This record gives sequence, structure tokens and C-alpha cells, in this order.
Amino acid sequence: MDVPFFPPDLFEDDRKVMLDLIGEIGRAPEQKFILGERTKEFEELLRESLGAADVVACGSATAALGLVLRAVGVGAGDEVVVPAFGCAPLASSVLEAGATPVFADIDPHRLVVDPEDVERRITARTKAIMPAHMFSIMADMPRFAALAEQRGLRLVEDSAVAQGAELRGVPAGLWGEAGVFSFVQVKSFGMPGEGGAVVTRDPEIGARVRMLRNHGQGAQRFVHEVVGRNSRFDEIQAAFQIHRFPGFAARLERRAAIADFYTRRFAPLADRGVVAPPPGREGRCYYVYCVLADDRDGLRDHLAARGIASHVYYPQPLPRQAAFAPCAPADGRWPHAELASRRILALPIYPHLTDAEVERVADAVCAFAERAPQ
Repeated sequence: MDVPFFPPDLFEDDRKVMLDLIGEIGRAPEQKFILGERTKEFEELLRESLGAADVVACGSATAALGLVLRAVGVGAGDEVVVPAFGCAPLASSVLEAGATPVFADIDPHRLVVDPEDVERRITARTKAIMPAHMFSIMADMPRFAALAEQRGLRLVEDSAVAQGAELRGVPAGLWGEAGVFSFVQVKSFGMPGEGGAVVTRDPEIGARVRMLRNHGQGAQRFVHEVVGRNSRFDEIQAAFQIHRFPGFAARLERRAAIADFYTRRFAPLADRGVVAPPPGREGRCYYVYCVLADDRDGLRDHLAARGIASHVYYPQPLPRQAAFAPCAPADGRWPHAELASRRILALPIYPHLTDAEVERVADAVCAFAERAPQ
């Protein structure tokens, strides 16, 4: 594809930096490749930038979700209400904690979980609610925070895709008791490898996650206070992320500017079967830009014929996936999630797209919609 969806040159400008770091850390006398001083520096850099009580770097955002659930006491016999539409860890992390995911439907336009449907799914067994920010839009965290307080529930924030976003002045990840970020390569603050972080405003949760990520060890090595897991962070990646952090805000701004352009261009297309996300920048992250298309597959083929790659997030709601269907009621329905899975298509939005490439994508989408019958 002339305009790929996942660009192969995301880190090309930093190639020499990465190679130098590998040499520097690999030859260092301490031979510390995980959880060393660079990881501590990276955690502190993120903590200060967010105003968080603690940031704990982990092996992945998936692992981070599981660690948070354990840290807030979710376990066997509990239920956690999660979105029916989203990434697999929303359900798998709950199952791995020994609890049961309960799926709630989504807002049909914003695609984030619907607070009213979440409230309807709460039972006497509900221990936590876990809303997720989706694509370019944060979930309605003020309503979820109020709901969690009213019902005495733990609030875990799946903010994996939303690093850098803010809602009412509060950063993504800090609305709940704890949130997570993902650093996998295509995320907004991605890196050439796997990694994630737990962010929290509760120092006790941070301390417990810090222990759980390292086999349940505290200050003394090989003394295991709880049953933990191996979810430690790489020193080379920590150093690389420290290097790239000063450019993060500019990369986010470029993503937002591309999204603004797409949304303006696509606004007139709603009556022709292509619906853009709601406009604006409040509570936005623009990790991925998705449209809803009546003829999603037709639009995807139209773009591909013009050298433009696209991607489907997600082809099935979670309760319709074979892995998670046993957790869902056989007669359950999530109509908005099911419709979204048939209509959604993600377009390229990475920060080093040129203006000409962005216009090319927009022109191709508009050309497809304009041929559709009204």
C-alpha cells in the first residue's frame, strides 16, 4: 500500500539512538536489563507529567489490567462490568483474576461503553466497573466515577489507548483508582516492543502493583510476600521512551490535526452512509480514527484499490467471540456493539503522514460516499 495503516518507519528517525542505547546498556558493568535505574527514571517522568501518586511500568498493558484488578481485590466469585465492544484484555484480564466479565453495550456514535447500560448490569456480585477509552474518544468518566461512588464499586480505567488525553482537566488514567497505558508500537506513545504501565492516584495500589509485577517480591529479593507474576519492564525500552518523551506532545497534536481535517471533510457524508466521530478535542486521544460506514467492506475495498490501507477494529463484539461467549447469556444482545462491528473502519492517522497523504485518504473516502445513493 502507498499509504499503509501500520507504517514500517515509525522509529526510523531514532534508529541510531536505539542502537547506541543497546550498546551502552549491554556493555554496562551492572548488566541490568530489567527494572533498573532507567525504568525508575521513566516511571518518575510519567508520574510527574501526570500528577499521579505512582506509575509502575509493566510488561504490557494487558498484564497491567490484570495487576490492577488483583491490586483492588477482584477475585473468584466477583463480577466486573466491561464494554461489549473492545479489545480482548477487557474480558481476559477479568477471567485471569478469577472473576466474571459482564458485558455492557456501547454508545452507538461515540463507541464507548454506555453508563446507563453499565448501571443496569450491576448485581450483588459486582465488584468493579471497567470502562475503556476507544479509538479517539474517552469514556464518560465523570458519570462512571459518580456511579462507582454511589454503588460502592472499584473503578478501573482501561486507558491503554488514551495516553495524553484529558477530560475536564483530568488526564486519562487518573479518573479511576488506577488506569493503564500501552506502549506497543502503534499506540500514541508506542515503542519498538511490548510494554505498558499502571498509573494511579492511590500510592497503596501502586505499591501492591509494584510487588505483583515482580513475582510478589518486596524490597528483599527472593522473599515472596504474595503470589505475583513476571511483568517487568525493559531497561533499553525505558531509556528509549525517555529519549522520545519530549516529542510526544507534538506527535499528539499532529494526530489531532489530522483527525480535525478528516472530521471536517466527512461531516457532510452522514446521509450518504459514512459517519465521522463527533468533532472536538475535549477527552480525545486520536490513537485510531474510525468512521462508521453502511458499506464498510465496500469502502475498505475502494481504499485498497487506491493504495490506502485500513483496518477493522473489531470484527465481533466480545460476547460473540468464542473465547468469551461462555461468559455471556445465551440470549444476550448488545445491538450497538453488534452494529459497530459491521460498520467500523479505521483510517491511517499516524503523525508522520504528509498533508498530501491525509488529503488523499479524505478524498478517497468522500469519493466513495458521493457515489452512494441518497
